[in-house]
Amino acid sequence: MRGLVPRDVIDAFIRGGARLLQIRQKSGDAEGFVSLVRDAITIGRPRGARVIVNDRADIAALTGADGVHVGQTDLSVADVRRIGGTGLMIGLSTHTTAQVDEALADGVSYVAVGPVFRTATKDTGYDARGLELVRYAAAGGAPVVAIGGITLERAAAVVAAGATSVAVISDLVASGDAERRVRAYVDALG
Repeated sequence: MRGLVPRDVIDAFIRGGARLLQIRQKSGDAEGFVSLVRDAITIGRPRGARVIVNDRADIAALTGADGVHVGQTDLSVADVRRIGGTGLMIGLSTHTTAQVDEALADGVSYVAVGPVFRTATKDTGYDARGLELVRYAAAGGAPVVAIGGITLERAAAVVAAGATSVAVISDLVASGDAERRVRAYVDALG
């Protein structure tokens, strides 16, 4: 999101109808990240949105965020619970059926599956997984968030495969009107 003001992007997403925001900050200081998460909570909560913090259980606990999303090489689900307590939603990125099984056994709040399609946004070290992994994860009973290469044109098929929601970055901001693009997703997936 280079060149974009994060608070403005968050506001546009919320105005468009997003109800779950994952806040990521891969560089910068912790104080700035805390401020960004607090901004997201201030903007989103009054409109019914939940805020998930990427990687940082400490910042989620400190700010009162709704949850934490971790990857395969981040804190364990058990460690996130120790830091954030039992009320914190915990999501885990998965890329294989074995990782999905482990996430479900750990009692995550949701399983993130991907990359579903090829994406240039984040290099996971995994090739596109397609809809089969979405179907597999959905059969496990926990909510499934599909991520990776999701576009408006692909979103309905991803939800039909069992995803509870889709995680989107590039397709929202590339349009130049993030609010309108989020609304198009909400309308299409309604």
